[in-house]
Amino acid sequence: MLINKAYAAAAENAGQFEGLADPAASGEGLFFWNIAFVFVVVFLFYVLLIMPQQRRIREHSEMLSELKKGDRVVTGGGLVGKVDKFVNDREVLIDLGNGVKVTALRSSLQGKTDDILRPVANDTSTAKTEKK
Repeated sequence: MLINKAYAAAAENAGQFEGLADPAASGEGLFFWNIAFVFVVVFLFYVLLIMPQQRRIREHSEMLSELKKGDRVVTGGGLVGKVDKFVNDREVLIDLGNGVKVTALRSSLQGKTDDILRPVANDTSTAKTEKK
């Protein structure tokens, strides 16, 4: 019995609210905001993730194309040496010192040591002396 009365009350009240909200108009607006949200997310993804990566790739390829004999470089494995000779377009012979020479791919070079390894300033004011 309670269910029938509740259903009847809902049916009576439904007629009062028919003209207040147009479902088609709200659906169109909702669709527009959903599409706008998707475009904003794609734009932010592109600006925050893809553009910086493309810039890094471009800077790395420029650095590789500007390499010359005698430049100090750091490899992907952390080896530091001087460019001794260009074997071909893809490979470089690197002199690590003491007569040790290694062939490395150009793409595995992380950068020039001037750009990566900055000399550390000797700051004596921060050095602590121990008292015994």
